[in-house]
Amino acid sequence: MNTGAQNRAGAAIGFVLFGVLCISLNDMLIKQLSSGYPLHQIVFFRSAIALVITLVFLQFEGGFIALRTDAVGLHVMRGLLVVIANMSYFAALAVLPLADATALFFVAPLFITLLSIPILGERVGPLRIGAVLVGFIGVVIMQRPWESSLEVSRIVLLLPVLAALTYALNQLMTRRLGVKAPASVLAIYIQGTFTLVSVGFFIVAGDGKFAEGVENASMVFLLRAWVWPPAQDLWVLIGMGVNGALIGYALSQAYRIADAATVAPFEYVGLPLAVIWGFAIFGDLPSWEVWVGIALIVASGLFVFFRERMKAQRVTPRPVARRH
Repeated sequence: MNTGAQNRAGAAIGFVLFGVLCISLNDMLIKQLSSGYPLHQIVFFRSAIALVITLVFLQFEGGFIALRTDAVGLHVMRGLLVVIANMSYFAALAVLPLADATALFFVAPLFITLLSIPILGERVGPLRIGAVLVGFIGVVIMQRPWESSLEVSRIVLLLPVLAALTYALNQLMTRRLGVKAPASVLAIYIQGTFTLVSVGFFIVAGDGKFAEGVENASMVFLLRAWVWPPAQDLWVLIGMGVNGALIGYALSQAYRIADAATVAPFEYVGLPLAVIWGFAIFGDLPSWEVWVGIALIVASGLFVFFRERMKAQRVTPRPVARRH
């Protein structure tokens, strides 16, 4: 494990735990709204409000001059990866139970651990790689390849996995960009990309013409027409914007200041939160396949984390005893 200002593991873990809590709230609210609004409208409200709030955060981290960068291409690519991750995940969320979609998405920390080797040059030993493979077995079990027919399309089941892959790539790019850019700048580029893409969706498909005759619930969620929300939903959308700003800042900060392989396992906290929200709000409980998958993924994540801690203790010099 690296040391120094860019690897403050304790603070990074706190940021990622807070970010995951906010994400679980965000997912629950989007699933609630998915039957009445198009995804790009929800994303527009959330991102535009989050962008304004994050601009306020920016004033405490260098001001507008901090937005100047010589890595515009990387910021744009990172933003597009997050858009793909969100669109594919939420399209699945409109159809799948909350716990199922979240559990499938949690292949992301496994992708992060593996991809941190070629992309960031981080060292991941054979035991941690073995633990990651155990987690992938959990994902395969949740895909239920032995069943010839499922209630949902296998393409829908793969959408959270696609979201996980693009999310993992985004977070690894966050680590690379975070050497020079503060968390607020990283979040602003993300929220700005979301806002522009959702406006583009509105221009092309905001009247709902592409949703006519479509029966697939995920596609309808992507393509239905914009509608002006009533007061109670408008407040929910505003709250999601505030929540989105907190998510963007917290996760950007977490992956900016610590090794990806150290931070990623703590995102597993989202799994029990998804089960709780799914049961409390929607009355859903995971199937046995999902329970087994969750157990394998959590076990592999905890192993990766404790293995990382053991390595850090071995390379950290023993403190010299002092009199007090």
